[in-house]
Amino acid sequence: MIADAAISAMLAAEKERYVAANPRSAALAKEAARHWHRGVPFHWMLDWGTPFALFADRAEGAELWDVDGHRYDDFCLGDTGSMFGHSPGPVAEAIARQAGRGLTYMLPTEDAVVVADELARRFKLPFWQVTSSASEANRAVIRWCRGITGRSKVLVFNGCYHGAVDDVFVDLRDGVPELRRSLVGQVYDVREHTVVIEFNDLAALEAALGGGDVAAVLMEPAMTNVGMVLPDPGYLAALRQLTQRHGTLLVFDETHTISTGYGGHTGTFGPLPDLFVLGKPVAGGVPCAVYGFSAEVAERMERCREAGEKGHSGIGTTLSANALALAAMRACLTEVMTPAAYDHMLPLAEQLAASLREVIARNGLDWHVAHVGSRGEFICDPTPARNGSEARAKMHGALEHALHLFLINRGVLIAPFHNMTLVSPATTQAQVARLAEVLDDCLKTLIG
Repeated sequence: MIADAAISAMLAAEKERYVAANPRSAALAKEAARHWHRGVPFHWMLDWGTPFALFADRAEGAELWDVDGHRYDDFCLGDTGSMFGHSPGPVAEAIARQAGRGLTYMLPTEDAVVVADELARRFKLPFWQVTSSASEANRAVIRWCRGITGRSKVLVFNGCYHGAVDDVFVDLRDGVPELRRSLVGQVYDVREHTVVIEFNDLAALEAALGGGDVAAVLMEPAMTNVGMVLPDPGYLAALRQLTQRHGTLLVFDETHTISTGYGGHTGTFGPLPDLFVLGKPVAGGVPCAVYGFSAEVAERMERCREAGEKGHSGIGTTLSANALALAAMRACLTEVMTPAAYDHMLPLAEQLAASLREVIARNGLDWHVAHVGSRGEFICDPTPARNGSEARAKMHGALEHALHLFLINRGVLIAPFHNMTLVSPATTQAQVARLAEVLDDCLKTLIG
């Protein structure tokens, strides 16, 4: 219903508008290009589709300001790193206190005791470790699962993303596993030790586990990195039963699906996995992640350690569990990621989803809206995807690019990856209404 010519026209007009409105960002981008590769400290900062990087000045709550003085309603929130708002007061205060007391000691602090107790209480797994990122946590979990099972293979789902973990960069193309084409510098074929199947396909899962060589299933309980793919009713419970039957460990990466509710997707809907990973938002934006595991897994980990030599395990880094991260995590878990926060976020996310559906219907489009708690997405296609292949087929790159630029130019940020939104404890009804209003203007412009 939206013509290619209309999309091209919007892209051209919005790029021109962006350049005119952001002279300070343009100047900084030129200066940064002297020594930053591609002009930014990290390449994802270019994924917004803007003619040059948008340079941020500051952020607070659910608002962000750029160096040209524009204010944005922020529904991206650092791609989940600031899911509970930018610089929440308790976290900012904890960071300031700890900053004068030392940043890293390679020793535990009193905060460590409180954090572990809180994680165990909330997520129902008794033992925990801290890393510097979810990527590092997922790498550690894969190593442990292989070590304690004696099996080499890990199973993932087509379209998944678990950070910078080589083992998971395998896709299905027309049913055939292939290395993800974006993977740089890979020198061995990870398909020798990685199995990839479609989400929501129990028959494929049972067949893959039947060989008895899969150490772990690593997954999001609802896929959020290839669009949004929700589990079929009963799928996760059946998956839990199959992994137990075949002696395979089940790992839930809830870095994104922590949006579901106070205990994440696991605490809201179940089932309980053997291991659990939580990254970006757990320390309010300070680089930090955790992984938890059952008592049985802990016992098997100890047996694995005793069987080897003491020394470097290949798991963890010097800055893992540093004092600053633990202080921030304690404040975030106990004072920010609270039931009251979710009581604000979840109804407001429902309101946002309803408003977006109204806008889409009013403009005569057959798109749909999906959400997992406070995380939502409007998809430019009529039917929800059940797996990664279907989700990829529903993506419309040029159209999504035009939508994003239109929103940015009118002071609204959504995630640069597809059309994902987050509602934080600081997000207001006025911001939700404004996002719907700006999207309405965008669609009216496109439809003409």
